[in-house]
Amino acid sequence: MATNLLPPLAPPRTSPFLTPGSHSTASSLSILHLRRDQHTPVILQPSSSPSDGYIEGPVTNTRFGSFPHSTLINQPWGSQIRASVVDTGSRGRKGWEGKGKKRKREPDEIANSDKPEAEDEVEAGPKQAIKTSATGFVHILSPTPELWTSSLPHRTQVVYTPDYSYILHRLRVRPGSVIIEAGAGSGSLTHAAARAVFNGYPAHGRRDEGLQANSPTTLPKTQNGKVYSFEFHEQRCTALQSEIKAHGLEDIVELTHQDVCTEGFTTSSSPPIHASAIFLDLPAPWLALKHLARRNLTTPLLPNPALHPSLPIHICTFSPCIEQVTRTISTLRSHGWLDISMVELSAKKIETRRERVGLQEEGLRGVNASAANVDEAVERLREVEGRTRWFHEMEARKEREREEEEGAEDIVKGEKEKEKEKYVSKASRLASIASRLPSRKLYKEGRLVHRPEPELKMHTSYLVFAILPREWSDEDEKEAQRVWGAEGRVGVGEGGKLGEGKEGKGMSKRQRRKEAKRRKEEADGDKVEADVDKVEADGGTVKVEDKGHWTRKVPRDYLDEVADKWADEMENKVADEMANEMANEMANKMADEMANEMANKMADEMADEMANKMADEMADEMANDMADETLDETEDKDT
Repeated sequence: MATNLLPPLAPPRTSPFLTPGSHSTASSLSILHLRRDQHTPVILQPSSSPSDGYIEGPVTNTRFGSFPHSTLINQPWGSQIRASVVDTGSRGRKGWEGKGKKRKREPDEIANSDKPEAEDEVEAGPKQAIKTSATGFVHILSPTPELWTSSLPHRTQVVYTPDYSYILHRLRVRPGSVIIEAGAGSGSLTHAAARAVFNGYPAHGRRDEGLQANSPTTLPKTQNGKVYSFEFHEQRCTALQSEIKAHGLEDIVELTHQDVCTEGFTTSSSPPIHASAIFLDLPAPWLALKHLARRNLTTPLLPNPALHPSLPIHICTFSPCIEQVTRTISTLRSHGWLDISMVELSAKKIETRRERVGLQEEGLRGVNASAANVDEAVERLREVEGRTRWFHEMEARKEREREEEEGAEDIVKGEKEKEKEKYVSKASRLASIASRLPSRKLYKEGRLVHRPEPELKMHTSYLVFAILPREWSDEDEKEAQRVWGAEGRVGVGEGGKLGEGKEGKGMSKRQRRKEAKRRKEEADGDKVEADVDKVEADGGTVKVEDKGHWTRKVPRDYLDEVADKWADEMENKVADEMANEMANEMANKMADEMANEMANKMADEMADEMANKMADEMADEMANDMADETLDETEDKDT
């Protein structure tokens, strides 16, 4: 019986950014950590690779020393690698003598000059054991998008870690997502997006499963995460393509040399993109928005193959100027994008370290070798003053004894050596400090301090976010009515379980629990909203029908109990209302009586006050008149 066997699929190439393993390997990318925010990317080469004349093989030179790749390969990530003493090339490079001068090439060497460089190195002699240097070291780290951002070759201004971490979060990028990136540049966000969408290496030829012919909206059941990146600059696109291939990301990232503002978001791959997240790092992002509509510009009846047909689309634009932001937001609104917002990020690192201060740190790196307290300062001043006084005394004594005999000079020299022993020289002091250094626990010494970094190492730009909702067709409306009902209420099945009826199909467990709780509260009489239209007796139960939506049987005793409870509640409610009305009436009556009483009292007081005032005025007037008349009569008599 013949059996058709498919050839096994070739295993995909792994990437050190996604599955780095536990050790460094040959022909793979590694990051050498020199100091904070200073890293060097290195592709480790085996010893058989061309070594540029080094007898130790391929070597990476840094400011902290030279590191042969043979000492970096097969090392656990995070290991500290000491620098090595390597030959500068005079022993292994052909055409050089041991003295570092070029010699004239012989005719036989000119004839054999076509030999590979590796053969010349082999003929130069066997390789010697690599010696470790006394100072200098680096740490070897597995490559990550964060380390790659700080060490990549800058072809354009890059998107730094604070920006792209927030961007991927707002775009809801997760394993298995498909994202479009326009304006790849140096590839900083490209590597971060590849790690964010990674959910396994795709098998070659498997992504077409589930796609039907002439059906651009049919999606495969399972889809691996993918990054579709576009770059209009040819040289930058070529350089980034070589980096992606060297890093093993060619199955995750598909880079296309294309101007999306004029040609749109089309790729050479046969399946549609169906992206749910879009990032635009363009000088004029509003020119590309016309290609991100739900319908094609050329064929409006067909959906846009670049966008996912059944998911909302999240977009982010990266613009340095506020004028670009204004125009982008205006274009987004005109194309139906919603929930538009603008964000500007600013981040600052905090440096935490131990600050070691004191004279015991003299001669060491990264410390403050000044006096830590008054006692150390006084001791050092006494030492300096004593050494100075001794020097001048010796000079004066030497001047006085210059004319004496040679024996006397020997005596002076002996005394000079004895007095010199009183004071320790600087060289001896530094040697003593260095000898005590291995036994000291430096990680516990000093004062723990933290300081913010003086500068922000990130691109100051404005991030504009928006959401394009999915299309809502008549079929979607019918499906929603079938699931939720015409009035938005869920259905009950024949067995009485929520979410199993015609209207309740597709309910989640949480929705069923909420609906069951609501119905229990209605049955207990806490929240009764049903308008009972029909009641039928059936033995000891009553069949209740509520507006034709659902039907159930309830015991008669339970209905009597509920009815008594309703009656008690109504009676209490009526009693409370009557009591409130009587209290209000009595309060109003008392208020009116008190107001009238106060008004009468005030009127009486005002009348008495006015009468007294008028009487006083009339009395004063009459007294004045009588006084005037008496005065006139007296004057007449005198006359």
